[in-house]
Amino acid sequence: MRQSGSLKALFPRVAGKALDAVFLNTAGGLTGGDRMQYALAAGPDAFLSLSSQAAERAYRAQPGQVARSDVTMTVAAGGCIHWLPQETILFEGAALARRLRVDLESDASALIVEPLIFGREAMGEDLHDLSFTDQWRIFRDKKLVFADAVRLMGDAHRMLTHRAVAGGARAMATVLLAGPKAALHADLPLPETAGASLIADDLLLLRFLAKDGFDLRHDIIPVIEALSEVPLPKVWRL
Repeated sequence: MRQSGSLKALFPRVAGKALDAVFLNTAGGLTGGDRMQYALAAGPDAFLSLSSQAAERAYRAQPGQVARSDVTMTVAAGGCIHWLPQETILFEGAALARRLRVDLESDASALIVEPLIFGREAMGEDLHDLSFTDQWRIFRDKKLVFADAVRLMGDAHRMLTHRAVAGGARAMATVLLAGPKAALHADLPLPETAGASLIADDLLLLRFLAKDGFDLRHDIIPVIEALSEVPLPKVWRL
């Protein structure tokens, strides 16, 4: 393992099938010019469960500066990775570009969860100046099997109020299960503001909208536990 800068990895002693790791950003958040890089690998039949100690925060950036977060994961045959960070909270004026790439071999599995919160509702913050992009690429045996991109620029509050976009929701999450058991979960009970698409027998995509972070957690935690078939990392319960 190698780590440097403000990004640290902790390894709590937890009984279970997975090796658990908890990431901590000692800087307290991201702002323009910051760059976070995660490079993770699970060997044959290995099981890694990865989370964050707390919600990540994307603060106001100076003009022309962007914070970047790049995640790359490789999973060997029979291996499994759970990428379960807690929420990313986007502040007014934030500029954040995220990229996630997962390379899976044959019957390898991955559960990817990314919750987002738009502004600090308790402080009456609406996002009228935001630069946010999020790009996902999933490969199996070197073949692209899933691609997704989110782009919110400018007055995000106005865009999110449209019924065709988010209907005024201030929180959202994207969940992806890639693996042999994906089809078994296609009929999971979901709230009215969520939906699921079985893209392939081994690829299940779910999206959630909620009025705030509290409701989002209420909706996604049971789903994450059902998909993962193991208890949620304890940091999610603190």
